[in-house]
Formats: sequence, C-alpha cells, structure tokens
Amino acid sequence: MLSLTITGLALASLASSSALPPLGYERKLLHDVIGKRGHNESSACLNDAAPATSAPKPNVWAQIPPEDNLAVWNLLHDPSSGLNLTDPDKAMPSDNYVFWIDTLPLNKSDVLPFIDGAGTVPTRYARAIIFEGGKAEPDSQEYYIGPLPVTAKTTIQKLDYIYNGGKGGSVPYNGRYFDIPRMAATEPLIVSIMSNISDITAALFQGGVFYGSRDNRSTLTITSGTPVSYDGTQAFRNIMFRIPGPATFMTPLDFFLLLDCTGTDPSLYKMKGFVTGEKFYPTIADLRSAFSAGELGMEYDQTKDADWALVNYKPELGVRALEERLAPVTLEIGGKRYKVDETNQYVEYMGWSFYIAFSRTLGIMFYDIKFKGERILYELSMQEATAQYGGNQPKAANTVYHDTYYSLGAEMGTLIEGYDCPWGSTFWNLTYHSGNGSVINTNSLCIFEADMNFPLSRHRTGASNDYGFSDLGTVKGAQLIVRAIATVGNYDYMFDYGFHIDGSLEVSVRASGYLQSSFYYPTQGRWGPRIQQATQGSLHDHIITFKGDFDILGTGNSLQVSELKVVNQSQPWFPELGVFEQMEMDVSIMQEEKQFNWAPNNQAMYVVLNPNATNAWGELRGYRIVPGRSDIHLSTLGSPWSLKNSEFAKTHLAVSRQHDNEVFANSVQNANLPSAPQQDFKKFFDGENIENEDLVVWFNLGMHHFTRSEDVPATLYTEAYSSIVFAPQNFFDRAQDGDLLNRRWMEVNASTGELTYETYGVGLDTCPVQLREPAEHILGVVEV
Repeated sequence: MLSLTITGLALASLASSSALPPLGYERKLLHDVIGKRGHNESSACLNDAAPATSAPKPNVWAQIPPEDNLAVWNLLHDPSSGLNLTDPDKAMPSDNYVFWIDTLPLNKSDVLPFIDGAGTVPTRYARAIIFEGGKAEPDSQEYYIGPLPVTAKTTIQKLDYIYNGGKGGSVPYNGRYFDIPRMAATEPLIVSIMSNISDITAALFQGGVFYGSRDNRSTLTITSGTPVSYDGTQAFRNIMFRIPGPATFMTPLDFFLLLDCTGTDPSLYKMKGFVTGEKFYPTIADLRSAFSAGELGMEYDQTKDADWALVNYKPELGVRALEERLAPVTLEIGGKRYKVDETNQYVEYMGWSFYIAFSRTLGIMFYDIKFKGERILYELSMQEATAQYGGNQPKAANTVYHDTYYSLGAEMGTLIEGYDCPWGSTFWNLTYHSGNGSVINTNSLCIFEADMNFPLSRHRTGASNDYGFSDLGTVKGAQLIVRAIATVGNYDYMFDYGFHIDGSLEVSVRASGYLQSSFYYPTQGRWGPRIQQATQGSLHDHIITFKGDFDILGTGNSLQVSELKVVNQSQPWFPELGVFEQMEMDVSIMQEEKQFNWAPNNQAMYVVLNPNATNAWGELRGYRIVPGRSDIHLSTLGSPWSLKNSEFAKTHLAVSRQHDNEVFANSVQNANLPSAPQQDFKKFFDGENIENEDLVVWFNLGMHHFTRSEDVPATLYTEAYSSIVFAPQNFFDRAQDGDLLNRRWMEVNASTGELTYETYGVGLDTCPVQLREPAEHILGVVEV
C-alpha cells in the first residue's frame, strides 16, 4: 500500500508533487510530502467504514436469498410439479428446462401499508422463465412461485398479469432467448456450410476458416444479435464472421451467413444465403460461381493484430509532461458523512434516505426515496437499454439490442477502486441466481460522496468598498453518488444516481467500451466513418429508459405543464413601443396519460406536484423534471426491427397512472418480437385520467452515437453521456442550503478594511490515507 497523509487544503497538490511516485512504484511513507498540517489519527478518509444506521423497516424489495432460490429450483424440478424439466446443461431445444429464476416485484398496493404504517410484511415470490420445448405447442412460459420460503402452501402459477401482449407470460418458442442450447443446435448446420466453402473464406480472409466454435482449426469467430424473429412464427440467425481475439468487436469481416432456424428440430434448419461485397448469394453454388469468376474480393484486409484496439498504454502516442504523477483524487477528508445499513441495503445522507434493490435484468433499483422525511419517489429504476444500428449489411441493419434480454444486472462487475470509483468508497456486492446456485459479483456497487467542484450557492453582496472587497457568502457543493457499471457485450454502461444536498436528484448514464463495428466500404460512409484499416464505426442510437414512480407527499399527484409562450402586447407605461413581444407562462395540468417530447427550445417546464399541498407562499409543492445533457429518443419510429417492441424508447417522456400490473416498460423476451410484443408499452396509454392520481413518469436518456476515430480503442465517457435532474419546485419555502455548515461568510469592515469570516465550526481536516493498488482490490466473481 501507498501511505499518505492528506489535508483539506489543495488536493491537487497530490498530483503535482514531484516527490510522489505513481502507483506500482516503490512503496514508502509519503505523509511528509503534503501532510504539513499534522496527522489526525481520528479521521481516516479511506479506511473508516461508513457509520452504521438501522433501516426503519426491512428491505422488502431485496432479492430473494440463495436458500430460497435453491428451494424454488428443487420445487420446480420435483416430479410432482408436472413440469417435466431437464437439466439445462444437458438440454436440447425440444426439452423443458429452466432459463432463469429471479425475484417477483411486489405490488405497491401491498407495500405501502407496511412501510407507512402497521401493515403486514408483504409476501415474497420468485419468478422463473421455463423454456417448454417438449410441449405439443412449444413455448416459453413465465411462472411465479410462492409464498416464500417454500412450504407445503407454496404453489407454481403462470405469471400472466404483468404482460399485456395477449398471451400473458407465454412467448412463442421461436421468439425466446437465443441461449446456449439454441446456439448448439445451429452449430452443425453452420459447420457443414462453412466447411464446404473453407477454400473460399481462406482465400478472401487471409486463411480465415470456420470448422466450429470449439475446433482448433477455426481461425474465425461468429456472432449474431437480435431480433431473431418478427412475431415468433419463424426464427432466423444472421451470422457475421470476425477475427477472434480480445478486440473481436473491432475486427469484423464482410461475410454473413443467414439461417432459418425455425422450430425445435435442428434437422429442419436451413441456409437462406450469404452476403458479401454488398451482394446476396442464395446458395453455395451461387457463391462459388462468383468466386470462380473472380467477382469476390476484399478491397482491404482486416488486421489480425488487434493491439490498436486494446485499452492499454500506447507509448507511441507520445509523452505528456508530468503525466507520471498521480492524478487528482476525490477523498472524503472529514470522514464519511453518510450512514448505511448494509444488511437492508439502506442509506441515509444529508436528509436523504432510500433503499437499494437489485435484479439480474434491471440492475440496481431505488425505493422509498425521501428527503427530510418526505417521500419524493416510491421507485426509481432503469427499465431498458436499447441500441439500434444502421448499415448496408445484415448485422448492422438487423440489430436492435434490449440489454435486459442479456441480463444487464448480472453483468454489473467488479469496480476498480481509485479509477472506477474514488478511493475510500463504500463497496457492496451484487448477487444474482444462476441455476440452483447464486453468483456474487464482488465490489460491483460503490457509494461515495463527491465534491461538485463548484459551490452550491454564492453571492457577493453590495458594491466593493475602498478595500476592494464586499461581504461574500459561499456554500460548498457536494452529492452522494451510487454507481454501478454493466459490461453488456461490447459496451460498459456507467449508471450514476446523484443525491444532491439541496434536495435535487440526478440520474446520468455514460457509455464506453468497444464499438460494434462493420467492415469498411467507401460506399457506406453514410453509416459511419472509417476508423481503422478495414473497420467502420457503425452509426447507432443508445436509448436508456427509466421509471420514476413519483409520490410527492402521497400518491395523489398531477403533472403541471408551464409553457413559455411569446405574445404580442402593449403596456401603457411604454407608449413609445406600441405592441411588442413578451414572454409569459401558460400553466395547465395534463389530463390524460401521454407519451410526449421535450418542448422545442425547452420552452416548457414539467412538474410532478401534489395538488393538495402548498408551501408557505401558497404554491403547490412539487418536483421539476429538468432535461440534462443529450436527452433523446429512438430515431427510427417505424423500423421492422423495433416496430412495436420498443415503444418506450420512441419519445422523450411519458406519464401513466400507476398500476400493479404495469410493472415494467418492457419484457426481457421482447427483443425477438418486434411485431407481436409480449409487453406493449403503448397499451399503457389508454386515456386514463392522471389528475390527482398515482403517477409514473417514464423518461429516456441516451445518445445518438455518431461514431468517430476517437472511439478507438474505446468510446470515451466524456462524450457519450446523458443526464436528467429532478429538482424541488416550490417544494420548500426557500432553497435548502441555509442549514448547511460547510460554508463561509466573509465581511469587511468598511472603515478599517479588517476581514472577518465565519467557519461555522467546519475547519480544514486531515486524515491518514492508504491507497490500495487496483490489483489488490479485485476479488472478481464468487459462486455460492
């Protein structure tokens, strides 16, 4: 470990001290480098755990524990269940087997009496998706199992009530998740086809051949995406070939194999054709004929050395002066100012309190969010991360990802202290269930307080006196951030939830990682630029959908719309102007459920308020929805690949009445059902009145990814960033900064020039620091 002592003066001095070696060099005591103000053993900004608190109620939203998962697994596989299940590791498409087990969300109507009063603890249930290929009419059916823990009273029932697509929890078998057994079932056909044309691929791709995913002779790898069906009546797999390696996403080839893999009998699967050179060849004979005629060929050879695409140090880029010094860091110098109940995943911070829950599909979720004891939100959760691509080849044109389909939460992995999260952060593990066991992703959620790097509020009062100074007040800005990063395939999504000390709540998403790229053709520039020798960055949208179940001082809320309008008017005290333009507000209450977009030029303010509660000035108390950076919606509104299954991504905002059967914006199996979704978000908006009702606001963050050379090796978090803020709007009688002690009030005596200032008892602190090198702090994944 590197041992330092750090004071509350200028933390940047940590980075500028020439005596400080970078991490990984000789370890030595360095507190004398910057610790000139002494050594306070009572305050350790890295080593001290967050103070403990006790949640007012148990976390009823928490995931079911591993022992319940195992009991549910055993119950499902018990012959008495009648499900006739096969071990998933040995399953074929024609078998019945468990896909996954997770936690069934509780009904809000069952929870509120418990958390707000003396109601009973809500009954817990598990949910399970079972692929039923052994049925006369195969399907994928979702079940709910409970009450938990498993007893003689526990039942297994179809989970239909949370889906509105017409078939409840059932999904046509062709539209189910494309899992390992399905991939294995298509492998023999792929091998048969590609072995037949190995001479062609070897000639086209520098010896590239494919004899199977596990065949050592293979020098190519394959990938395919979603959707794999339109409505579940058919199934297809559009396969792209790539150069294998750690950066395979960045080394695509211009060669595609299209398959029809409808049904549960692999012997009936067949080839639909090949695509290469922007042409379609329906048969092997057609492809071979073109090859023999010299009509096939690559203008550029794809690079086999992918070092250029690795996120490692590249000395060939040059040397930056002083970069050998440790960069500035965020440290909680005065000790942690937040409290946690880790058992109940409950947090308190500067008036805020909230519970954290976790799902294998949605990741981290927040419940019962209060500020100064008053509830703002019942639930805040990510609902879907959508990515839709464009391009003149099958993989790009056909790709729409729903990342909950890939269990986004399960991909929230270990965070690197000091890099992904500041040193001294509080780290929690996240656990999901896999088969009859559970997997622990260690240190995959972090909590820390951060300097906002600007004051929360500031003002210099009056005119400067003869001494060049006037009274000045400034309040230090800070926020508590809860962070997790999900690496779903090629992208690393960073989810930040920032709880500001003024009562504002900020949600932000950043994207890094590898591009899903395409083979470069000069004729395809309208889908992205050339970013390497034979690689093109594929144009795409990222849309991340969230759910905000607002409870502003109760469940009776309304959505107020204050629209700025320009009007022509005259005022008698300006007779010389006649009629002139003036802006004014047109204030109304939205009457019905609606999907809508931000007003042009942001000339409308949307406030969720309680129509029955006013502040001291008679104004209705509420929270404003403030657009941040890059709040977008899906570009394509009528694409066949996202026709009806991505309605939640097609507007900036939506507001609906809360219903216990409208839990999710999307279904985890919707990706393969663009024409006939299991969950049709559009059906949420059926004309119900939303005035003085329990409201849910659905909002989208994201970015149009105009790919660029600077996406190599990985997209940068600085640019691929989107955010939104929920801010008090007349919720209080005044700004919530007057009760903060981290401030300075300075006065100058007009006669003597004497400067006096008030610290309110908050001085500059010192703390001993032990920096842990990242490699020492990664524990990885633990299976239990």
